[in-house]
Amino acid sequence: MSFTLPKLPYEYDSLEPFIDARTMQIHYEKHHQTYVDKLNAAVKGIKFENMEINEILKNIDDVPSSIKTAVINHGGGHSNHSLFWQILIPAAETQEKPEGIILEAIENHFESFEKFKEQFTNAAINRFGSGWAWLVVNQDLELEIISTANQDSPLMDNKTPILCLDIWEHAYYLKYQNKRADYISAWWNIISWKKVSELFDEVNNK
Repeated sequence: MSFTLPKLPYEYDSLEPFIDARTMQIHYEKHHQTYVDKLNAAVKGIKFENMEINEILKNIDDVPSSIKTAVINHGGGHSNHSLFWQILIPAAETQEKPEGIILEAIENHFESFEKFKEQFTNAAINRFGSGWAWLVVNQDLELEIISTANQDSPLMDNKTPILCLDIWEHAYYLKYQNKRADYISAWWNIISWKKVSELFDEVNNK
């Protein structure tokens, strides 16, 4: 078995005007494809090529030191992007904020959805260099906002991501140049809160 690109659930221009079609195409076809190719090369011929990438990342200490960095970088890149595509949705199909149990959990933990949004935005803006901002469910089944460097995955720390934002420059530079804050503000308009809610339910129903 080899790792492959997941099929996008929308067209490249579906997230316009918030994420432009050219960025989506390059991000998916070039960047994500490179992570997949290099991950396949790193695990070729060993047991890890037949495992799910998230399971590998959850058990990263079992990966031989000779390929561990490659698996973190490229396996993390594959896993992170695979989730990122899932939680994006055309603006016409989304809603201003989540509903039901996930909204209740956010409001209980962060006092309000607005304060959650502010804290998440700050985590994304203040991540130095390349990386990701996340909403995760930790080992105590509590929500937590974190950011990680490069392609590091929260799964390596036994935290389950349910919302993520790619803040590598390749995710936004064609449209937003150095204005990361503008990209983050735009991203709030294309979140599939339905998917986030489903991921939250999955963690809590295990």
